[in-house]
Amino acid sequence: MPNQQPVCHKKTSIGGQALIEGVMMRGPQVTAMAVRHVSGEIVEEQWPTTGQNKAAVWKMPIFRGMYNMVDSMRFGYKCLMRSAELAGLEDEDSESCEQKALGEDETNEGQQIKPTPTPEQKARKEKKDKLLMSFLMVVSSVLGVALAIGLFLYLPSFLYNWLAGIIDAQTGSQWANNAAVRGIFEGILRLVLFIGYLMAVSLMKDMRRVFMYHGAEHKTIFCYEAGEELTVENVRKQRRFHPRCGTSFLILMLLIGIIVSMCIPIKTVWLRVIIKLAILPLVVGIGYELIKLAGRKTNWLTKAISAPGLWMQRITTKEPDDSMIECAIAALKPVIPDDPELDKW
Repeated sequence: MPNQQPVCHKKTSIGGQALIEGVMMRGPQVTAMAVRHVSGEIVEEQWPTTGQNKAAVWKMPIFRGMYNMVDSMRFGYKCLMRSAELAGLEDEDSESCEQKALGEDETNEGQQIKPTPTPEQKARKEKKDKLLMSFLMVVSSVLGVALAIGLFLYLPSFLYNWLAGIIDAQTGSQWANNAAVRGIFEGILRLVLFIGYLMAVSLMKDMRRVFMYHGAEHKTIFCYEAGEELTVENVRKQRRFHPRCGTSFLILMLLIGIIVSMCIPIKTVWLRVIIKLAILPLVVGIGYELIKLAGRKTNWLTKAISAPGLWMQRITTKEPDDSMIECAIAALKPVIPDDPELDKW
């Protein structure tokens, strides 16, 4: 029967990330990704895992969480862009633009068609397109960060000040000065926004496929942890909800943020935003340590820590098909170290 509670043979430190039509896995020594190419074949790429020789301070509790999050985001973004290229999304965009241009040319007077460019012209155009794409990626990243700050930090504080001001003016109370209520209000609103965002994007066809690859990633790691052979049949029967998941980490950060917000007595919106940004690395570090604890121990406390993230994975993971499981297996096998002690959680 699928989705049965797995028998844990070992808890591994190997983690992964769903990509566009593929999966990336990071082991203690090797990182690999496997993407379903437009031709239908699985394309595999490997690199040495980064951060093996990091400074001692980044191996300490709290600090290691800060380092791992930045490193994971940096490398994960790189793999995501590469997977889009292998999956043929960039080719589709290029073909669409060319067809559109050709269609426009045909509607011109005399239906003139531009001459075929020379190899040198093609090379210059590709270089120019890459520079433009890099620029657009930087701009979109900056806008994305600004939007995230506005939605998750500025908006909750602004709304509380507005609502508390109305209530205080009508009742003569002092809700605007209540740091505890403010922190709870802001935290719950952030959770609602985050859950609403995930539910909305899960309705998109392309994102649903990414979530299916996310499920394949979890199932494959569960199969490896159960000590079973990495086959499609064995992976298919595993659960797709894993306690050591990025979704669980994000939910923990939001919950920790509620407690942190309750300890900030500042009412000025922009000042609260600046303070929260300043202490964000600390929140990241604490969240990472809680995830490690939940992955290492099994008791009532760790089950409580894992519960919100496991529930959220009902949105961010979907049951994969066999072709997706094949990609996840192909990504996991190269990163398993020869020494079984190296990837112990």
